[in-house]
Amino acid sequence: MFSLLVCGALTPFMRKVALKFSIVDLPNQNHKTHREPIPYLGGLAIIGSVWIVTLLGTLAARIDTETIWAVLGILLPATFSGLIGLWDDIKNLDPLPRFIAQTIGAIFTALLIVSTNTVGSPTGNQNLDIALTILWIVGITNAINFFDNLDGGASGTVAISSFGLFLLSATSNQFYLASLSIVLMGSSSGFLFWNRNPARIYMGDAGALFMGMLLSSLLVRFEPNPINSFASFAIPVLLMAVPIMDTSVAVTSRISRGKSPFEGGQDHLSHRLIRRGYSRRIVAFGLWGLTTLFTLLALLLSNVPFRYEGLITLLSLTFWIICFTWFYFQGHEK
Repeated sequence: MFSLLVCGALTPFMRKVALKFSIVDLPNQNHKTHREPIPYLGGLAIIGSVWIVTLLGTLAARIDTETIWAVLGILLPATFSGLIGLWDDIKNLDPLPRFIAQTIGAIFTALLIVSTNTVGSPTGNQNLDIALTILWIVGITNAINFFDNLDGGASGTVAISSFGLFLLSATSNQFYLASLSIVLMGSSSGFLFWNRNPARIYMGDAGALFMGMLLSSLLVRFEPNPINSFASFAIPVLLMAVPIMDTSVAVTSRISRGKSPFEGGQDHLSHRLIRRGYSRRIVAFGLWGLTTLFTLLALLLSNVPFRYEGLITLLSLTFWIICFTWFYFQGHEK
């Protein structure tokens, strides 16, 4: 896979650049678990590889103008968000500028895809559709950013979810979504080689915000097969089930302890499992496995007969709630 090779080659180069200019993640905050400075700029390798492979693929396949604009409508806001994340990696911005940038990118993307009818109308009301789209993109972008708290955790999870979206898109003849999904999967996998435990480089906010906005935008453009409306909503949620669970557990825990949900802490899924005595490598494999399971449920839901769609959706929701409850009571932060 070309994007895997490109990102795999760009990542060590960006690592050298980060070390040269001292762009590193210092273990000096209460939510950091690493002990030595780790170079950032892995996000630039991910962004660069996605753009390089997409542009080369577009030129080689002679894509029509309409599809090119649709692709740019996804990549440009994601890149804008990633560059804000890069600024944060270098300057350590406050949360507000990042949130404003994500919201601007989400509003642009939502207005574009709803006004051009390149996404379904889940409610039948355009204004409500736009609001829900903005909420989804901002929420998932932040969820991926929050989930990037373990070596290989976010990059591996995005690779699995992207591959699931690729299969769903390819089998339903949504080829440009399938193409972007497989490019994202390849880039995430190429970066994962350098980001797995023990990580030699981090993606930083640049990579997390870029991948979060890119994947969330792809998911809202995807047209699910199920006839049941609840099942249609469930498919993108299932592909993002683990990052959503991670953010939900952390935010709920912080609010219950009287802390700001935007305040960093060691209350994510990975932190809880590590406090239970599991190694970081085992935790990463466990979270990847859980992501794979939810992805398989999404694939199953997309292919079962109509009469089973409601049942599979209900069982999936029940399983998510069970997992959430189990994680919530594991290894509370002191």
